[in-house]
Amino acid sequence: MNLKVCNDVVLPSQHVSTGECVGDPMNEMKQDGDQVFPDGGWRAWSVVLGSWCAMVPSFGLMNTIGVFEAWLADHQLRDYSKASIGWIFSLYMFFLYFGSVQVGPLFDAHGLAPLLIPGCVGLIASLMIFSVAEEYYQFMLGFSVLGGISSSMVFTPSVACIAHWFLRSRALATGIAATAGGIGGIIFPVLISNLADSLGFPWAIRTIGFISAAFCCLSVALLRTRVPLNSAQKGRVDIRSLRELRFSLLTAAIVLIDFALLIPLTYLPSYARSHGMGDTLAYNLSSILNASSIIGRVVPGYFADRLGRFNIMVITSFICSIVTLALWLPSKSNQAAILAFAVLFGFWSGTAISLAPVCVAQISKTEDFGTRYGTTYCLVSIGTLIAIPIAGELLKVQTSTGQDNYTGLIILCGLVYSCACVLFVLSRGVSVGWGLTVF
Repeated sequence: MNLKVCNDVVLPSQHVSTGECVGDPMNEMKQDGDQVFPDGGWRAWSVVLGSWCAMVPSFGLMNTIGVFEAWLADHQLRDYSKASIGWIFSLYMFFLYFGSVQVGPLFDAHGLAPLLIPGCVGLIASLMIFSVAEEYYQFMLGFSVLGGISSSMVFTPSVACIAHWFLRSRALATGIAATAGGIGGIIFPVLISNLADSLGFPWAIRTIGFISAAFCCLSVALLRTRVPLNSAQKGRVDIRSLRELRFSLLTAAIVLIDFALLIPLTYLPSYARSHGMGDTLAYNLSSILNASSIIGRVVPGYFADRLGRFNIMVITSFICSIVTLALWLPSKSNQAAILAFAVLFGFWSGTAISLAPVCVAQISKTEDFGTRYGTTYCLVSIGTLIAIPIAGELLKVQTSTGQDNYTGLIILCGLVYSCACVLFVLSRGVSVGWGLTVF
């Protein structure tokens, strides 16, 4: 049995039916220009630390939306449906992803400070507004709009700065920085569960705001650029690239896994509380899931470089579907099963953040990656916009006892992961054929 190794970038001009592969993508990137990258040293790694500090608040808040949703549904917004509350967090996610598509070219054209500093100020302001908000529109404007846009202004430049300092070790450096979102997703839910009862929810959120302010100040002090500005930079969305079948299939798969990821991330704490789990442990489910996802962003990535990035995405999306339908769906009041789901799902879903962009790069020319990445995540932003409200609408179907019925929501999550798995298989097959191949 011959096992072909096709783990490098596949250029659109090649005839993929032969199963041929192109050369080392790192060599190709070295030929893109005359830039010399430090690829290490205290200054370069201090930029990674600065990026990490920027991602703790910006992506950490995204990983805390399950706790936010559960609290608001029982307190300030208890008269609103879960679907209506879901729009608050879907809109936040939309601005985070869609805003990043717009912020990237602005960073290339105008540099770091005009984006990072206002973004940090806006992010802290959004948390302070969140802490005093009582009405629906206040959460929508203060957190969803201001917080989402500000987070994209913090997150996107912090990632882009790493690319200014690293080439050969870029994936490692970016992966290290990306663990910050999981760390924030561990710290923030624990703070809320421990401080909300003693100090009150407003002061719990303000404490998160103060911690975020400290991390933002560190990011401003540490982040630096080194590549000249490109004032001719344009927007990075090209819908015409979707005419390429394997790219359109991959984009659809990524949209679906981000859609499905938000459902447990948002509704697992509420599900646990509705089935008898105590508030503290239910809120800490988000921390458990995020802690597991940190490992899930590193370990599958290690094997992806050896077994193939697309292959790992197929495996992880399939396993996410299985644990959702076979473990979460029948768990009911079984707290051990709910905890096991949080751990397993957190681990296997981590590739949605770490490997999905790598798959886009693998079937793109280096010079086209920015455009194709922007196109993909422009569509992902639409998926994240509708995911939580759709899941919330399914909760309107109640049991005979009057409790929310999570069955439809869980089945939707599992089926969407299954569809994503099929699309990854199809995109891989169109790229390198249907045999056993490292791709």
